[in-house]
Amino acid sequence: MQTLILPDLISIQLRENPLEVCLAEKSADSWMTYSTAEVVDKINRLSCALLDAGIRPGDKVGIVSYNSPAWIIADLAILQLGAIDVPMYPNSTTEDYRYIIKHAGVNLVFAGDEELREKLEPVEGITLMNFNRDDFQAWLNHPLDRMDEVVELRSKVSPEDVASIIYTSGTTGSPKGVMLCHRNIVSNVISLKKIIDEAGGLPGDRVLSFLPLSHIFERCGFYEDIYMGASIYFAESMDTIGDNIREVSPHILRCVPRLLEKIFERIVSKGHELSPVKKSLFFWAMTLAEKYSLEDPGSLIYRAKLSVADKLILSKWREALGGEVKLIVSGAASLRPSLVNIFWAAGIPIYEGYGLTETSPGVAVSRPGAVRPGCVGPPIDDVEVKIEPDGEILVKGPNVMLGYYRDEESTLEVFRDGWFCTGDIGEITVDGLLKITDRKKEMFKTSGGKYIAPQPIEVKLKESLYIEQAMVIGENEKFPAVLISPEMEQLSSYMKRHHIADEGDDLINHPRIKELFQREVDHSNQSFARYEQIKQFRIVPGAWTVESGLVTPKLSIKRRVIFEKYQSYVDDIYSKS
Repeated sequence: MQTLILPDLISIQLRENPLEVCLAEKSADSWMTYSTAEVVDKINRLSCALLDAGIRPGDKVGIVSYNSPAWIIADLAILQLGAIDVPMYPNSTTEDYRYIIKHAGVNLVFAGDEELREKLEPVEGITLMNFNRDDFQAWLNHPLDRMDEVVELRSKVSPEDVASIIYTSGTTGSPKGVMLCHRNIVSNVISLKKIIDEAGGLPGDRVLSFLPLSHIFERCGFYEDIYMGASIYFAESMDTIGDNIREVSPHILRCVPRLLEKIFERIVSKGHELSPVKKSLFFWAMTLAEKYSLEDPGSLIYRAKLSVADKLILSKWREALGGEVKLIVSGAASLRPSLVNIFWAAGIPIYEGYGLTETSPGVAVSRPGAVRPGCVGPPIDDVEVKIEPDGEILVKGPNVMLGYYRDEESTLEVFRDGWFCTGDIGEITVDGLLKITDRKKEMFKTSGGKYIAPQPIEVKLKESLYIEQAMVIGENEKFPAVLISPEMEQLSSYMKRHHIADEGDDLINHPRIKELFQREVDHSNQSFARYEQIKQFRIVPGAWTVESGLVTPKLSIKRRVIFEKYQSYVDDIYSKS
């Protein structure tokens, strides 16, 4: 029986593999680092300060901040008291915060900076503490006068106790609070460490953290980093990732598919800007990489050509990622298979994982010897997966949540005979790999009685450099269609290469732009059955972002909101059918 709680992970690092650089953040033009001993000392001092502030076992403490050492220190200081943390996305709205704070019963919130504090100030009944204010620094230097109480409280924390309530950013309705206990998350950490070890991870490896710690994917990742003894460097922002990668030269990166797609798009854009000779070499190497297959290494001639391409072109991709990347773990959404092959061809190993907030999050992860584009690998240790007759994926294991906080009805809805119902559709291959095909609730039926799974079509469409986001529609209609949000940077580059004048808001209605997107849609259609093929599309204005309210903080599209916003485009499609 697992007996560890989450704060034990940093204690294990201190005892077995103390680091000179446990955590690091950029300050001005240099990296400020904290050793394992310094981090543990600050955790203990903050725990003493929290006791003085009246925090007790079972109390809820919120964290609203961008990634930083203070986030981790606050998290572990809260947890070792037996209190419960409630992380919230820094890009959420005041109304989101008001709902979560009231529903969870939070009375103290750590805010990352003044801007976040201002968003939280309208919420009544809470105490705010800023990470960047002197009073928080005083808490980090609080006397260790109550350490006996801290030690006693920590000794009473059980692996079965709730560690965190994480509110899911659902695409419809109010968010639900997922209750995860220490055992849930620690079981994932222990299982995933074996996979990282197989992939070449070592104590002292450097990790660059930039996905939000409020999401369970990155949250479990930092616990994993601590447990394996890796140094965690926090990127300054999403805009500085390229610079931070070059400065840190990370061994391990955790990404979402859209970020990998962005990296690839920038690589291709740079290729278009090269001189004619270098441009020809670049796209020759790209063509070779696109033909790469993990399952079939190819002929001797192909491998020889790929070796030359690597020396001339592909090695530069690795240099752009710092030159020392051992593995990239992609999660939170499906990654298109062609991109997996291209990165592996360039000597950049990508491993895909699948899971949900409710599963802490890992369910299945690819690993050395079990990587196949389009699949997410076999289930991790101690996790069982089965497929229902309708294709839904069910999960059982120590990683599965305790339930939804103060929502017994929703909890009962997602459990069936002890199995958690994921709401995802998938299959298990003959060699035991899990393949995700769609979300159960997102599938729809056309008026002709054909079922359409939108996700595979959307993923295929987004292989295009010119498509940022896509949403397939057509429920109860004669045919499927798609709303397209264009990738404006790539589109601008295309216009310059083809001497198309920028016509401002009318750009997306330009005949040559429509021809470009028609070719992209036609290319995508080749991969699907006739009844699944997109018959019409509309390019819609406005970016689909968290700020615009069209995607969730983890970048899932809000289908109902998008449908309503672009109702006139939908009406136009089907009124002419």
